[in-house]
Amino acid sequence: MKFAATLAAAFVAFGTIAHADEVIRHPIPNSDFPILQAVEVPGDATTVYLSGVVPAKKADAGDATGIEAYGNMEEQTVSVLTRIEKTLVSLDLSMGDVIKMQAFLVAEDGQPVDFSGFMAGYTQFFATEAQPNVPTRSAMVVDALASPAWLVELEVTAVRP
Repeated sequence: MKFAATLAAAFVAFGTIAHADEVIRHPIPNSDFPILQAVEVPGDATTVYLSGVVPAKKADAGDATGIEAYGNMEEQTVSVLTRIEKTLVSLDLSMGDVIKMQAFLVAEDGQPVDFSGFMAGYTQFFATEAQPNVPTRSAMVVDALASPAWLVELEVTAVRP
């Protein structure tokens, strides 16, 4: 009986230690690059996985097709992250709750991927004064996405605090 009471007390104590708002973020040592090396998520947290998100056609694109209808890498990245932010808000989450990102990037016309354009869009949403949290992230160069006009598709995982 005494063992059961001790075990129950241990479970209660552990439960008060690990909460969803106690996500532990590990930055990359000696780096200011705006991603994390690792994230620890407590077992009682709710994890939310968003499907891949692609850019929206620009409002002023008219009948344009191709990349000009969606913009360059920075514009497409901002479009995708804006759409992700809207989805997160609809789920009572924010960009600060994102812990993992997978980026699928396409190069234009045989050129290297415009990674600086991607980062220019990315840093409007992460590692800002208003939203300092950054996720872990993988970036992959792919030959193409479902539409030849898309240069970026992002998947994110968030944790409900």
